[in-house]
This record gives sequence, C-alpha cells and structure tokens, in this order.
Amino acid sequence: MKDYIEERVLELARYILDTNATVRATAKKFRVSKSTVHKDITERLHEINPGLAAEVKAVLDTNKAERHIRGGLATREKYHSKSSK
Repeated sequence: MKDYIEERVLELARYILDTNATVRATAKKFRVSKSTVHKDITERLHEINPGLAAEVKAVLDTNKAERHIRGGLATREKYHSKSSK
C-alpha cells in the first residue's frame, strides 16, 4: 500500500473517532468519495491497525443504528421550514 493512502486511512480513522462523524461527513471533510472512506475504513484500516479498526467500527455501527432517526429529523425539519414560509 502506498504511503499517502496509509496516511489518509489513519487520518480518516482519527477524525471519525474524534468527532463521531458519519462516512458522509468524513468524505465531505476530506473531499473524497463515500466509497473511498468506506473502503479505507473497513478494509485498509484493518490491515494497518486492527485495534483502531475495531474502535472505528464501533462508531460506524452506532451511526448506522441511528441513521433512521437522523433521516426522520431531517425530513421533519424540511417540512416544518416549508410550512413556516
């Protein structure tokens, strides 16, 4: 694996752990695709640092479990702002 990829993977992992960010938010912050973030975190990180990979997986699992709630809140906010206008 190339050095710059390894650095990016570790940087993404640290960001997710520090901020509890979603894959989408992380991708936006680092200006890479969601697919890249997902592959870096689920496959490449496990090769580099399995312990860190387990910690990041816990955060991503939590985000996945809560995503339906965030989606519902976003939809609610969308329609509340439309009716206010």
